[in-house]
Amino acid sequence: MSLFATKSVSYIISESEGGEHHLRRTLGPGNLIALGIGAIIGAGLFSLTGVAAAQNAGPAVTISMIVAAIGCALAGLCYSEFSCMIPVAGSAYTYAYTTLGEWIAWIIGWDLVLEYAVGSSTVSISWSAYVVSLLHTFGINLPPQWIAGPFEPVTLLDGTVVQGIANIPAVIIVFLISMLLMIGIKESARTNGIIVVIKLAVVATLIGVGWMYINRANYVPYIPKNTGEFGHFGLSGIMMGAGTIFFAYIGFDAVSTAAQEAKNPQKDMPVGIIGSLAICTVLYVLFAVVLTGMVPYTQLGVAAPVAVAIDKTPYIWMNNLVKFGIICGFTSVILVMLLGQSRVFYSMSRDGLVPRVFSDIHPKFKTPWRSNLLFFFFVAPFSAFLPLSIVGHMTSIGTLFAFVIVCAGVWVMRVKNPDAPRPFKTPLVPLVPILGIVWNFAMMYSLGWSNWLRLVVWLVIGQVIYFTYSRHHSHLRKAGHTTSR
Repeated sequence: MSLFATKSVSYIISESEGGEHHLRRTLGPGNLIALGIGAIIGAGLFSLTGVAAAQNAGPAVTISMIVAAIGCALAGLCYSEFSCMIPVAGSAYTYAYTTLGEWIAWIIGWDLVLEYAVGSSTVSISWSAYVVSLLHTFGINLPPQWIAGPFEPVTLLDGTVVQGIANIPAVIIVFLISMLLMIGIKESARTNGIIVVIKLAVVATLIGVGWMYINRANYVPYIPKNTGEFGHFGLSGIMMGAGTIFFAYIGFDAVSTAAQEAKNPQKDMPVGIIGSLAICTVLYVLFAVVLTGMVPYTQLGVAAPVAVAIDKTPYIWMNNLVKFGIICGFTSVILVMLLGQSRVFYSMSRDGLVPRVFSDIHPKFKTPWRSNLLFFFFVAPFSAFLPLSIVGHMTSIGTLFAFVIVCAGVWVMRVKNPDAPRPFKTPLVPLVPILGIVWNFAMMYSLGWSNWLRLVVWLVIGQVIYFTYSRHHSHLRKAGHTTSR
């Protein structure tokens, strides 16, 4: 059996729709757009915009936003074609399985752990910090040892420094979201929809109020001169800023993981993917224009740049409103990331590459509840014990790598199976896939060799698991299924 053996589209769809493993189709186009917005608007908008402006691009962070959005749009067009052709759970993993074979699909599935599981732990740590801050404004102070991990010292109000033990609020939010996902996708989508409305209102308020306090002098120079180091301003700074901000855009990928729970995936998936991306891109650019216009970019390299901007207005009362909106934003990001992770492993389990427990469906709730529970135990230690800085860029580089593979897969599929039904067609193939590959790879390159090294180490660990377990339990190999002819 070839290492690059693939499944046919019809085999994947028929396999996914039958038997006790069937997922419930309850999501419409509005739900899918809300899922995308729920994952896209969060940590990236409220935190990374300021970091990218201060350290990489200056006011030209707005260009970085557009560069990242173009890379996502090119990949999104490819995702849309695949999500219509293969309307099942699994996202980039399933698409790679169909076009490039089991081994490449495993690499992508393992890579997506960086995007979803590690990413959700990263956001849960930020969620905890803002909740602690909001509670403090109401006179509620949590024990300092239990709001940070053992690698993070906590400074008390009197200046005393104590060592953290575990970040309990971060663990609690991961647990609550995991329980919600076990109950059902419809309930999760409804909750996410309410959260999305709240945080969109907060973002719109910030843009509307902040626009009145823009100081145009803060836009000069618009593209600061490069300091002589790659990624520190100039053109390379814009590209590195795009790679950094890219973390903010990855949510639309999570929309495709819910394809098997969409009511009409052939029509609704492109709407959900492209719609959420378009809405968020407009909001991101406007937000970056306002933020860098209100505050000199050199002052934005802090954990809460939005608070710095609010201090430039007479509306200091907005701080609590903003914190509440940010908490809502982080909550929905965690929800969609944990949803995406369980659906990817659901598909991998159906293929025999990970244990069967990941595809067990609850008889009442029709969700992969054991998978959600196991990922709580996987994510929780990262949330409880690791500092935020460790897992940041790994999420971006892992997602960019998945996007490159999806773009390549669409091109391969057009060559291998040109007559397959395609309710939505990626335009200008192979130009769009090639541009998607080059554009996203350029952002990967801009993230630096240290992040490449971490990605390679992670993938090597995945290869050990594949060749010691997955390859020997593969259903594709046992059944002798291959369409690689």
